[in-house]
Amino acid sequence: MAPSATEKMKKYRERLRGAGLRPVQIWVPDKRSGKLAAEVRRQSLLVAADHRAESETGKWIEQVADTEGWEWND
Repeated sequence: MAPSATEKMKKYRERLRGAGLRPVQIWVPDKRSGKLAAEVRRQSLLVAADHRAESETGKWIEQVADTEGWEWND
C-alpha cells in the first residue's frame, strides 16, 4: 500500500530536520487587503511630505535612495 500524504509529509519534515532545518511560521501583511493599501499610502504620503520639507529624514533619503530615472511630481 502506498504511503498517505500525511506519511509523506512526515518523512519529508524528518529529512529536513535531519538536515539541520526547522520549520518557521511567518505572518505577513495581506497585500490584497484594502486596509494595507490605505496604510501604505498614508505612510508614503507622510514620507513624501517630510522629504519635501527638507527634514533630517528627507536629507537621509536623498543620500541613500537610488532614484536614478525617477520623475518627481511636486
